[in-house]
Amino acid sequence: MPYLQPERPEKVSAPSLRASKKRGERLVCLTAYDYPTARLVDEAGIDIVLVGDSLGNVVLGYGNTVPVTLDEIMIHLKAVRRAVQRALLVADMPYGSFHTGADDAVRNALRLVKEGGAEAVKLEGGRKRLPLIKRLVDEEIAVMGHIGLTPQSINKLGAYRVQGKTAAAARELLDDALALEEAGAFAIVLEVVPREIAKLITESVSIPTIGIGAGVHCDIQVLVLHDMLGLSFGKLARFVRPYANLNQTITDAVSRYADDVRNGSYPSAAESYALPAEAAEELNLPTPVKDSNIKQS
Repeated sequence: MPYLQPERPEKVSAPSLRASKKRGERLVCLTAYDYPTARLVDEAGIDIVLVGDSLGNVVLGYGNTVPVTLDEIMIHLKAVRRAVQRALLVADMPYGSFHTGADDAVRNALRLVKEGGAEAVKLEGGRKRLPLIKRLVDEEIAVMGHIGLTPQSINKLGAYRVQGKTAAAARELLDDALALEEAGAFAIVLEVVPREIAKLITESVSIPTIGIGAGVHCDIQVLVLHDMLGLSFGKLARFVRPYANLNQTITDAVSRYADDVRNGSYPSAAESYALPAEAAEELNLPTPVKDSNIKQS
């Protein structure tokens, strides 16, 4: 079935994503971690905004996502919630927030929904997460699954590598996807898996797949905003297409500002405020030069 342009509903929801898949629409997901970027992303028509634990890498300066805490996610989630109107807002459950029992996991997920304003939560893992996903869904919490490369497992994996490269591993991923759908997940992230396997999974489940480094056949594509805008440091993954180089733009702007300050050209008279003539006269100061271009306030 050929992909169609989405009709752009007023508000994206978890159920509407399944309907979009049935219509053959391609949807778009991006991360956001603060009010201004979240507002820009939402107003640009992005369908899903993810407050991901990738904030650890691109905002907080951690080496990976493992140190990110629930409280850190909450701070950024609340800021993003104030900006997002149309997109579905999803929050990552960070490492450690769902590992100490179902009750703790439900409690933490409820915080993300009730306090943070998330409309869904995402957690990593396949079939081993099924009881937890079922419990969350039973508690009326929309759950997005995440299989393939799971960054929170970096200490176990040892490195970020393509997953599902053997027939046996591919079957495991397919079984995970089918089980996540059965458990009630409304969508599944497929991270860094061969495009052929992503296509097989996408065609085998009725819920949308969200690809990151998984090829063109997924129903939805996601990237980390900072990566695509050139605001990350270090080597980019091969699946990241840079759409801007804000790193250089910001560096140039800051350098020009610093130069202007050091050579005395900033601030100019038009960028500062003059003392009213009456006050200058009373203080025996030179009468300010009137400049029609200077706004007084």
